Amino acid sequence: MQFFGRILDTVSSVSNLFSNPYKVRDVQLSEYNGKVRLQQEGRMLLYRINTKQSWDCVLLLPENSSMALRLFQVGSEEDAMNWFAQYSLKLRPFYETLRPPLKPEMFQPIVDCLRNHPDWSSAHIAVDTGLHECLKHNYVLSQMNVRNTHGQTPLHIACERGEISCVRELLEECQARTDIKDKNGDTPMHCAAKQNSASIVEVLCSQMCMGINEVNVAGETPLHIACRLGKVETAKALMRGGACCDIIGGAGYPIHTAIKYSERGCAEAILAANPAQLHAEDPVYGGTPLHWAKTAEMSRLLLDHDCNVNYLSKTGESPLHILTKRGRFEAAMTLLTHGANPNIKGEHGNTALHLAMKLDNMDLIKALIVFGADVEVHNDLGETPGLIAARTSKGPNRKVLLKMLCSVGVERCHPPSPDILLPNTRRAQPSTIGFDDVIYTAAALSAMSQGRMEIDGFKTGCQRMDRLLCLDGGGIKGLVLIQMLIALEKASGRPIRELFDWVAGTSTGGILALAIVHGKSMEYLRCLYFRMKEQVFKGSRPYESGPLEEFLQKEFGENTKMTDVKHPKVMVTSVLADRHPGELHIFRNYEPPPLPRNPPYVSSATFKPLTIPEGWEDEDVLIVGYTQEPLRKRRKVTEEEQIVWRAARSSGAAPTYFRPMGRFLDGGLLANNPTLDAMTEVHQYNKALNAQGRGDEVCKLGIVVSLGTGKPPQVMVNSVDVFRPTNPLELAKSFVGVKELGKMLVDCCTDSDGCAVDRARAWCEMADMNYHRLSPQLSSEVMLDEVNDAVLVDMLWETQMYLYESRDIIQMISQQLLQP
Repeated sequence: MQFFGRILDTVSSVSNLFSNPYKVRDVQLSEYNGKVRLQQEGRMLLYRINTKQSWDCVLLLPENSSMALRLFQVGSEEDAMNWFAQYSLKLRPFYETLRPPLKPEMFQPIVDCLRNHPDWSSAHIAVDTGLHECLKHNYVLSQMNVRNTHGQTPLHIACERGEISCVRELLEECQARTDIKDKNGDTPMHCAAKQNSASIVEVLCSQMCMGINEVNVAGETPLHIACRLGKVETAKALMRGGACCDIIGGAGYPIHTAIKYSERGCAEAILAANPAQLHAEDPVYGGTPLHWAKTAEMSRLLLDHDCNVNYLSKTGESPLHILTKRGRFEAAMTLLTHGANPNIKGEHGNTALHLAMKLDNMDLIKALIVFGADVEVHNDLGETPGLIAARTSKGPNRKVLLKMLCSVGVERCHPPSPDILLPNTRRAQPSTIGFDDVIYTAAALSAMSQGRMEIDGFKTGCQRMDRLLCLDGGGIKGLVLIQMLIALEKASGRPIRELFDWVAGTSTGGILALAIVHGKSMEYLRCLYFRMKEQVFKGSRPYESGPLEEFLQKEFGENTKMTDVKHPKVMVTSVLADRHPGELHIFRNYEPPPLPRNPPYVSSATFKPLTIPEGWEDEDVLIVGYTQEPLRKRRKVTEEEQIVWRAARSSGAAPTYFRPMGRFLDGGLLANNPTLDAMTEVHQYNKALNAQGRGDEVCKLGIVVSLGTGKPPQVMVNSVDVFRPTNPLELAKSFVGVKELGKMLVDCCTDSDGCAVDRARAWCEMADMNYHRLSPQLSSEVMLDEVNDAVLVDMLWETQMYLYESRDIIQMISQQLLQP
C-alpha cells in the first residue's frame, strides 16, 4: 500500500508540474478550513497549504459565501508573496467594478495581462483587456497618464490595439493626455498611425491631439510611419487632420519613405495633397523621390507626374546611377523608356554604363548600350566602360562580356592615353577621300550635267532623285525599325524626315511612318514603344481596341488630318475587308494619281466609297456586266474620314490581336513589306504628272531603303500533311499537320523577307535604282505582342550587333541620301 501511495504522490506531483499554476479556478471555501492564512488585502487572501507544499491566492465572492476564485497556486513562497502584492494592488478596481457573478473566464485575461506585463498599471490592464467600465474607478483614473517601463500611457496602448471606443472614452471621460512620448519618442498619434483604420486618427484629431507632426527618436512623424507600413487610409486621415508632408525625418520626407517601401497608395495620397513633394530633396543625399524608387511601378508613378528623370543629387548621381548600382533592371528600364540620359556623368565621372560594367550586369549593359550609352566615354580616371570590363570582370561572364562588347565595336583593352585625360581634347580624324566618295561625286556630277531625265518617255524637270523609305510590319518589333533609323540619323547627321521624300509603312511601320512625317524623334519613339506595350497589350488576345486608340489619339491628336503635313509624302497600307477578295488600300497625305483604273474584279454589290485626303473622293457606281467600267462621280468627304490616328489604327488592325477598324484590317495581310507597292505608287504618281503636262514636277526614284523588323530563325517542320484520319494516332498526326500548315500559310502571306526582297531588288536593278535592305537576323522568334523587357532588349542588342557589322553599308546609304 505504501508503494502505491508513493506512486500516486508522484503522479500528483507530475500533474501539478505540467498544470498552469496561474489558471483561475472555482474552489470551495471549505477546502481552506484550518489552513494557514498568511495575508489578507480586501477580499484577497493568501493561504499556505502544508500538505501540498503550495501557496494559494483566493478571491472571496460576496455574492456566494461558500465559493471563491483561486487566482494562483504556486510552489514557491517567494513567488507567492511577490504576486500576491501585485494582485492585491492592481486587481481591486476590477473585482470592485465588474458585475457579479465573477467567473474564472472573466478574470483569466486580467491575470494573464498582469503577469505578462508586471510594469503595467491597472489602467493599462483595463485598456488592454477592453474592460472600459473599469476606467471610471477612482484608482484607475489616478493612473490615467502613468507610464510603464517603455514610457507608454494607457492611451498609447489603446491606440496600438485599435480600440476606438476605448480611445474615445480615454479622451472624453478620462482626460488622457495626447502629448506624452514613450521612450521611442512616440506619441499616441504615432501608435494610431500603425493601424489600418483611419477612425482612431480621426478621433484623436477631433480632440485637437498634440503630436501629429512630432518627430520620434527614429526620425519619423506619424505620417512617416503610415507611409512605411502602407496604411493608405490612415495617411489620408493624418493629412486631413493637419499632418504636414514637408517635415523632414531621419531619412527624408514622408514621400521618400513611401517610395522607399514601395507604398504606391501613400505616395499617390501625398502627391495629391502636396504636388511639390515630387521634387523634395532628402537631407542626407539630396535625392528626389525618384532616387529612392526601387521598383518599376514606383518609378512609373513618379514619372507619370512629370518628375525630373535626370536630376542629380548632392552626390552627383541621377536615379539611373542609383538603380544601376543596385542592379535593378526593371526599374532602370522604366527610367530609360521615359527619357533617362544614360551618358550623364555622376560621382567620379562615371556613367551608368561604367557602373554596370563593374557589376558584370549583362542585362543592364545591353539595355544601356541599346538606349544610346556611349561606350567610349571616359570617367575622371580616364577609364572607358570597356576598359573597366577588361580589368574588373571575373568568373564565367568575363569571356562572354568581352566578346559581347567587341561585337558592337567597343575598344576595351587599351589603357587611357595621356591626351585623353586632358579636358576638351580630341584627336582629329584624318580627312581622306575614298573610292566610294569618288564614285558618289561622279554620279552626282553626271546627274547634274544631264539636267533632265526620262520616265516612260517623258522628260523630267527635276535634277535630283527622290528617296523612298519602306517600313515593314511586325508589332512591337517596330523597335528594330527605330533602332536602325537611329543609326541612319547618326550616320547622316540629319533627321529621317529630311532624308526621304517618300515614306511608306505597314502596320507598326505605318504608325512609325506617320510619326516620322509629324516630326517625332527616333529616341522619343523608342521610349514610346516600350511604354506603349504596357498600355496596349493588356489581358489576352484579342486585345481591347480602346487603349490602342487612346494611345494613337494622344500621339497624333484627335483631329489631325492626313494633309496637315505635306512633306515627305507618306503611304500607309491597309486592307479593305468589306469585300471578297480583299483589296489593298493606301492612306496618303497627297492627292493620288487620277489615272484610269480598271478594277481587278467586277463588283456585284455597292461598297462604301473610298476617301482621298483632299476632301473629294471617287465613288463606284454599281454596273452589272463584264464589259463596262465603273462610272465615277465626286462627292464631299467628311474630315472625320481623314484623321491621322484612324489611318494608323486601320493599318495596325492585325487579326486575332485587335478588332478591325471599321472595314479595314492590318495592311500586313497583303503588304507586310510595302516596298513593291510603294514603288508602284511612286511610278504611277510620276506617270500621272507627265500625263497632266506637269513633267517639270517629276523626280525619278533614285534610292529605295527597305527596313525589316528582323528575321526569325528557320526551324524544322515535321509534317504539314492534312488527311482524313482513321485511328487516334492518325488523328493526332493530322492535327499537328493542320497546325503547322496554318502557321506556314500565315507566315507566307505576311513574309517580308525572301521572295519579297528578291523581287524588290530585281525591280530596282531593272529601273537603275539603288536598293538597300536592312533586317537583322534574330536568334529566336519574338512575338508581335511581346511585353518582356529582357526579351526586347535582347532583340535590340542583336539589332545593334547587326548595325555594327553593317556600319559600312549604313555609311554608304547615308552618303547616297545626302547627295543633292
